[in-house]
Amino acid sequence: MTTAVPSSADVVVIGASLAGLFAAAAAAGSGRSVVLLERDDLPDEAVPRPGVPQGRQPHVLLHRGLLAMGELLPGIRTDLVAAGGVPVDTGMLAWLDPRGWSVHEPGLEVVSATRPLVEHVVRQRVLALPGVRIVDRSRVRSVARTAGAWSVTVLGQDGESRWHTGIVVDASGRSSRLPVWLEELHVRPATVTELDAGVGYASRRYQGGPDPRELAGVVVAATPGSPRGGLALPVEGGGWLIGAVGLGEHRPPRDAAGFDDFLHAMRDPVLADLAAGADSAGPVAVHRQTENRRRAYHLVPHWPDDLVPLGDSFCAFNPVYGQDITVAAREAVLLHRSLSSDSRPGRTSRLLRDFAVETLLPWSMATGADAQLAGTAERLGPMSGVQAALRWWVGEVARLAVHGDRRAGRAINRTFHLMGSPLDLLHPALAANALRTRLIGAPANPRPAAVRALATP
Repeated sequence: MTTAVPSSADVVVIGASLAGLFAAAAAAGSGRSVVLLERDDLPDEAVPRPGVPQGRQPHVLLHRGLLAMGELLPGIRTDLVAAGGVPVDTGMLAWLDPRGWSVHEPGLEVVSATRPLVEHVVRQRVLALPGVRIVDRSRVRSVARTAGAWSVTVLGQDGESRWHTGIVVDASGRSSRLPVWLEELHVRPATVTELDAGVGYASRRYQGGPDPRELAGVVVAATPGSPRGGLALPVEGGGWLIGAVGLGEHRPPRDAAGFDDFLHAMRDPVLADLAAGADSAGPVAVHRQTENRRRAYHLVPHWPDDLVPLGDSFCAFNPVYGQDITVAAREAVLLHRSLSSDSRPGRTSRLLRDFAVETLLPWSMATGADAQLAGTAERLGPMSGVQAALRWWVGEVARLAVHGDRRAGRAINRTFHLMGSPLDLLHPALAANALRTRLIGAPANPRPAAVRALATP
């Protein structure tokens, strides 16, 4: 779908995956012309592509991400549902954490769909914006700064070409070559923090299965003592996507029989029961590039103005927590605000500091959970007394939720979806409830009826 384009644009975005599309929407919303340079041959339909190796895995767009997408592309939720996306009340998910089943309480909405469908719908909306173009089959070779402007050298199907622009957004993801380009620009390298828990995923699509109105979805959280977990989400076309997750030697295999065995080996058979009641509709897809990686670009002195790393090129998370797309959308909202209101020198440094603040909570959640899961918490450094107390308290709130405390369930749900503040977990009523249940006890939530029904012949 290569489009004939001029050799200049106000903004050049490297990468036309979701982060790049969000960045293009942000720039177009500020009245600028945009070209997206994408190395893949982009399909005209909602199908997986090589440049998104995790595209066959389940994707969860957190509620905060859905809101951010709506800021950038008003009405996008309606478009996703019209294309087949399934609205899901996350408070009604059957969620099994290390302590038990979560409380069922109407909560925050998401729209569940496969990654190719989400990307296809967003791409069509972005291409409809004034001044936005995509050039696919174009690999960026270098980014240079001359005479106060940027030039981007591209190797495309017709040879090498050069784009001239005022702003470059690097949304090329985990494979970003920005560190190389910065070295060529004589910019000091950024400090890199990485934590890899050795997590692997596998997923398979199924047709049929339970009605999403009766079972919103299922999550079986992996634990240090039981390192096999997974989830099942309804997707477009009346189907389900079942994903399995494991650590190290417990990572799920790519063969169908091994995948089924993996589901049966979990501490609860719910996902195996769901798969048994549906028809497999494709092969098992595996993904194992799941490390958390953060580059402290916001701390690099003399950062070049109008060179913006966004999405995974700035901070990448273990995808199991569903934060990547949401954070990229939030960063694009911040980019739009910066382009619309900040023309002072140093604006990009200020924007990157805003990005760092935006990523602080999801980074802490993802790396903390991964380190605890893999038994490598010491790699994050010693915990202070306050940190240890907060971790213990979060566990107490989770314990309340699996014993029927609806306030605790809402607080955890809001924190997970990056809504509000983690201070919601410190509400005095939760402390009183925790003390009461410790003194007099409370029954655990039962296994949900919709889960029990999966095993009924």
